[in-house]
Amino acid sequence: MARRVESARGSMPLSELLERKEARAMSSFGVKDLDTMLRFAPRRYTVPAPLRSLHDVQVGEEMSAIVSVVRVKERSMRSRRGSILEVVVSDEVEEITLTFFLAKQHLVDWHRSRLVVGKHLVVRGTVGWNSYSGSPQITHPDYEEYDDTPEGIAHAQRPLPVYPLKQNIAQRTMRAATEQGIEFAGSLAQPVPGSVLSARGLLTLPQAVTKVHVPATVQDTREGMAHLVFEEAFVLQAIFAQRRAVDARTPAPALRATGPLQDLFDDRLPFELTAGQLEIGDQLAEHVGRDHPTSVLLQGDVGSGKTVIALRAMLRAVDSGHQAVLLAPTEVLAEQHHRTITQLLGDLARAGQLDGAADATRVRLLTGSQRTAERRQTLLDVTSGLAGIVIGTHALLTEGVEFAALGLAVIDEQHRFGVDHRRRLRTKGPSGMSPHVVVMTATPIPRTAALATVGDLDVLTLRESPGMRAGVTTHVVPEQNSRWETRMWGRAAEEIAAGRQVFVVCARIDETGAGEGSPPPEAPPEQLPPTPDADGGGAAPRLEEARGVLATAERLAGRPELAGARIGVLHGRMPSEDKQRVMEDMLAGRIDILVATTVIEVGVDIPNASTMIVLDAERFGVSQLHQLRGRVGRGEHAGIAFLSTRLTPGDARSRLEQIAGAADGFALAEIDLETRGAGDLVGEEQSGLQRTLKHLDVIRDARIIEQAREDAFAVVAADPDLTAHPDLAGAIENRLRDADPDVERS
Repeated sequence: MARRVESARGSMPLSELLERKEARAMSSFGVKDLDTMLRFAPRRYTVPAPLRSLHDVQVGEEMSAIVSVVRVKERSMRSRRGSILEVVVSDEVEEITLTFFLAKQHLVDWHRSRLVVGKHLVVRGTVGWNSYSGSPQITHPDYEEYDDTPEGIAHAQRPLPVYPLKQNIAQRTMRAATEQGIEFAGSLAQPVPGSVLSARGLLTLPQAVTKVHVPATVQDTREGMAHLVFEEAFVLQAIFAQRRAVDARTPAPALRATGPLQDLFDDRLPFELTAGQLEIGDQLAEHVGRDHPTSVLLQGDVGSGKTVIALRAMLRAVDSGHQAVLLAPTEVLAEQHHRTITQLLGDLARAGQLDGAADATRVRLLTGSQRTAERRQTLLDVTSGLAGIVIGTHALLTEGVEFAALGLAVIDEQHRFGVDHRRRLRTKGPSGMSPHVVVMTATPIPRTAALATVGDLDVLTLRESPGMRAGVTTHVVPEQNSRWETRMWGRAAEEIAAGRQVFVVCARIDETGAGEGSPPPEAPPEQLPPTPDADGGGAAPRLEEARGVLATAERLAGRPELAGARIGVLHGRMPSEDKQRVMEDMLAGRIDILVATTVIEVGVDIPNASTMIVLDAERFGVSQLHQLRGRVGRGEHAGIAFLSTRLTPGDARSRLEQIAGAADGFALAEIDLETRGAGDLVGEEQSGLQRTLKHLDVIRDARIIEQAREDAFAVVAADPDLTAHPDLAGAIENRLRDADPDVERS
């Protein structure tokens, strides 16, 4: 028997509580203590049903039923020693046979003593098929006797938890472990204050986990899970509340100056700012004008003009005597931002040069692959403060980069960076101050998802587009239809003949995926359905080998429709100088077709590009496909995007049709949320809800998230350091550790 132990609240290791087999089973899921085990909820429950449901049950499905024994038959096995025991049971409407293959006579006797004609049983097992009799059967089912009384029937009809399984772990092992743990439920850490639970009409934690793991009714399972869902939302919102409380106590430079750079820049703009851009710009100016650090999410669709809004805020920082930094996820995008901003600013970006304006600043670029001399000069300008605006990649976050007076940090493509990146930028402010942080995304986040994913940020949404672009139409091209595929390449040739350019995007660099040492695809297929697990589930569609940039470029050179087209390639393994040269050639019109990986996914601006062809489109995520099609139609010519797929009709191809039909990123955001989840919420990577959320669903639980946010913010406002709430403080620490062991605690 397992030892009964008394342990510190919330810290009971399972090795002291469970038998070795049970502890090992839980450990296979990373569950090593009582707190975690009793929050490890079943994936579903089985409830006994009438046998007549067999008409709807498929062979291989698990079922349960309340029955009585009708007759018992024993016969010898033909091919080996032992007996076959066949027990016919009925629910008074349908019959089914329970079959046992038993090598020893004492096993036969044991079952016969329990399976007496007239006995009332609840039976659970997997439906199989008896080819000899041509009827369904359940082989080696679990069964238990019950009393034919109201209480006995109610007990027999109780839901049984079904836990995920690995290797040779049995359901009864998992159930036995959690049932033993329930005895010690009173020692669990309870992060949600009792007053909050009472106000929300929720069970206490010991009551809740009891109903989750040993429910008497289906309603019990709902009431128990309601606590776990709320608790998870509450801890998450408490993290966001603490971050905001820390920001409120931290000084930041108040960026309140209104000129001269901002006014000079507005005068030089070759277009009029929209009413939406002006409104969001004013709201952003109010945020960065505060004397404590603001954290803002600036979201808007592809091409809505977010970069201009951010640049105006960066100029406000420079006018206020501080520096601004723009952090981009790739060198290609960082270089393009540098090129775009220096062009927009003109002589305002050439401080210290003969042709520079009197009030100019310097705009410097910093990437990891810069030449030593260029990097050294950039670092000198950054450290001295001569560079008012600095643009770069993750290289800006290294310890060797010191700013003279950083007042504003802008992060482009928020989904490529995590909380830890934002926190590292916070440490680079002047003399104990923290810079303001603005993160931008062209994949808008629905409101309730935003509360759960970026709840420590104020969200500013830019909904209108400047109207300077012709727009993009999107088509799904099933390659099984050779006429459609041929027409796709013919359409690309027509655009080239008209003087325009084409992007072709592949999921990987080369096509040697079968060999050792082959690089992984640059675009992970995060959108695919899950593979089957122990409980079944939808299998992912079988994918053809992904096509690569290098081989695709060769194949396109041989297509008769594209004869004479100038083809270039771009991918992440190319040296920085080569990537920059290719982009310059594309911008100058010296390349007709650029075959690339997703390094061109975000921010790349080639106004003359009118056609985007995405090969193996099923391998890309929703936001990736939207970003990719946003690379065309950015100038005066209408864009056309082809999502080329070798999938046969089905769920995955239907998803591509949804993307093609969605008018903007706001509609696609809902598809993306349902497909991939809300992303890792507090860690550095953002890879889908399944990574760290266990019970909370940001679509289903929108109202709960809002309630938990209200309660958590109230608790943290009254007790910012959570001195009076040690269980909540511990839960926050555990949550951050689970999300990312290296995430910064602040």
